[in-house]
Amino acid sequence: MGKSTTAAMFRDLGVPVWDADAAVHRLYGPEGAAVAPLRAVRPLAVGPDGVDRAALSDWIAEDPDALSRIERIVHPLVARDRAAFVSDTQAAMVVLDIPLLFETGGENAVDLTVVVSAPPEVQRTRVLARNGMTDARFDAILARQMPDAEKRARADVVVPTVSMAETRAHVERLIEDLRNRHA
Repeated sequence: MGKSTTAAMFRDLGVPVWDADAAVHRLYGPEGAAVAPLRAVRPLAVGPDGVDRAALSDWIAEDPDALSRIERIVHPLVARDRAAFVSDTQAAMVVLDIPLLFETGGENAVDLTVVVSAPPEVQRTRVLARNGMTDARFDAILARQMPDAEKRARADVVVPTVSMAETRAHVERLIEDLRNRHA
């Protein structure tokens, strides 16, 4: 959808951004807080470099309960990381880049929800251009996510991400509007 690019625009405009994916990468790293608890439930998914995401994906593919077991371990750790970021940030506004915000009920913990959106064909083209992505993996990801139309309907703000210039203009206007509201 262009979520990471849009988050970078906020960052470039001086708004601190917490990235859930980056937090998970830290938690999965060699010294990450998720390593020991995941090793306890799936030793094959942990190696000398931390958690092996491919091994987790394989486990999820073979065991219908694996994802929920992983989430019960990782989600509280991610929540702590996010809370630390927010409490350590002195900025008047922050962006929390959370891929599954609505799916996890996270919208209840934020002041404003922003959904970035692109037409389905643009989204598919972008995702399939990623290294190692296949049609089957993309379809599996979509199956776990709330449909884009529902996210847009639930969002406070929708930022279209077809054109970089248009997206940047939306982000700039949103930041200005929020600063004016809280001035």
